[in-house]
Amino acid sequence: MTDTVHTVTAGAVTDTAVRVCDLTQLTPDLGVAALIGDTQVALFLLADGALYAVQNLDPFSHASVISRGITGSKGDIPTIASPIYKQVFSLITGECLVTMDKAPKPGNEPNLVTYPVAVDNGQVYIDLAGGL
Repeated sequence: MTDTVHTVTAGAVTDTAVRVCDLTQLTPDLGVAALIGDTQVALFLLADGALYAVQNLDPFSHASVISRGITGSKGDIPTIASPIYKQVFSLITGECLVTMDKAPKPGNEPNLVTYPVAVDNGQVYIDLAGGL
């Protein structure tokens, strides 16, 4: 049985999805970094059971630290705050909601790339090909 967890693009496990970990290895409201090929991904399981994957690279500090950020919300939008300069990003769209009056490092967009996530038989899958 395939359970689709909150994703940017809802759907079952795709042919391009990569198994990352067992769902039981994730701690609610704490991020974890996963290296998929050359791409670092920050994975978050929230207290309500929603699962999100975004790029781990902070576009404002150019450090791979988003997985160490603080989860929260802005209204109904689940968020992650960067641990460096405290920019706040939507976990749904990757949009930077609060810039803290800073610009991203040259060559970086202000928003995070988001990736579809699915759970199949307790295994977490991320699809880098579906990143937005």
